[in-house]
Amino acid sequence: MKKQYLFASLPIVLGLLCFVIFSMIGSYVASDGTLVEPFFLVPIGYLFLFLGALTLMFTVIRSVIKKNHRHA
Repeated sequence: MKKQYLFASLPIVLGLLCFVIFSMIGSYVASDGTLVEPFFLVPIGYLFLFLGALTLMFTVIRSVIKKNHRHA
């Protein structure tokens, strides 16, 4: 796999890792009745997935254009 694709897919891996960590930590109700959970990982995970998809899509399109430009 080319280094550019690995770099572009890194945010996707980080986003999935945020969701895995969120489910591993779990949540609980404290003795005073408040919910304690690492909710911040959910929007960060979605942000990483979105940025990773955009970056990967841009990298693939740029690679295809360069490849077609070289053969033309």
